[in-house]
Amino acid sequence: MNSDSALPLPQPKVGENPPTENSPLQVQLKTEQGKLLLILPTEAETSAQINWQIFCEQLKNRLQGNDRFWQSQMPVHLVAQDRLLDGRHFKAIADTLGNAQLQLQRVYTSRRQTAVAAATAGYAVEQQVVFSSLKTAEVKPDTRLKDPLYVETTVRSGAEIHHPGTVVILGDVNPGGIVVAGGDILVWGRLRGVAHAGSEGNSECRIMALQMQPTQLRIADYVARAPEKPPSQFYPEVAYVTTEGIRITKATDFSKTHLLSNS
Repeated sequence: MNSDSALPLPQPKVGENPPTENSPLQVQLKTEQGKLLLILPTEAETSAQINWQIFCEQLKNRLQGNDRFWQSQMPVHLVAQDRLLDGRHFKAIADTLGNAQLQLQRVYTSRRQTAVAAATAGYAVEQQVVFSSLKTAEVKPDTRLKDPLYVETTVRSGAEIHHPGTVVILGDVNPGGIVVAGGDILVWGRLRGVAHAGSEGNSECRIMALQMQPTQLRIADYVARAPEKPPSQFYPEVAYVTTEGIRITKATDFSKTHLLSNS
C-alpha cells in the first residue's frame, strides 16, 4: 500500500448503502477563539485508504445535526494533520462547508504536498509538526519538515503560507499576502506583500524576488519597508541582514559580494 496516496474521492456504487450514524466517527468539530476547527484523524488513527465519501457524509451530518454550537459565517480552520489531500479534496470540503454557510480559510498540515495543494487552492497554510491545542504529549521536531516548500501559484490578498524551511513561490505575492518561512524566501515573480524569512530567529536567511515591492520585509527580528517611491526600473534583488539592519541589493551585486567574502 502506498502511504503517499491521497484520500480517494467519492466513488458511489450501484446498490451501495451510504455511510450511517453508526459509522466510526472520523470528523471532529470544535470552536476555539472565534473559529471553527474541522479536525481530520491522523493516518495512525484510521486506515490510510479510508473512504473519502465517509468523511464528506459525516461532515455533512455534523453540520446539519441538532448539536450545532457555531454560528453561520464563522471562519473554518482545517486541521489536516498528516493526511495527504489534493485540490479535489479541498473543493469537496469547501462545497460542503459552503452549503452550511461556512467558509474554509486556513489549513494546518504536516505534509508538504497538502500544504502545496492548499496554497494553490488559495487558502492560508501553516505547515507544522503538531497542532498545539490538540496535542499534549511532547513530540520531537520532524527534520523532514525543513525541506523546501515549492508553491506554483500567486499568493493572493488574505492568503498566508507558513513553513519551517525555505519557501519558493513560482508566482507573485500580492498586497495582503503573507509568506513566513523558517529559512529563505524566493519569489519567482513580484513580491508586493509581507515576507518574513528566518522566522525562528536565523538572521542569516535571505529574501529574494524578481521584483521587490514588499509591504514589509522581516528577517528574524529585523523589520524593513520598501521605499515609498518605487524605482524606475526593477531588477532581481536580495534582502539580507547587515550590521545596520536589512539591506536590499541587486542579485548580481549580492552574488559577487557573497562569492568574494566566502573565497
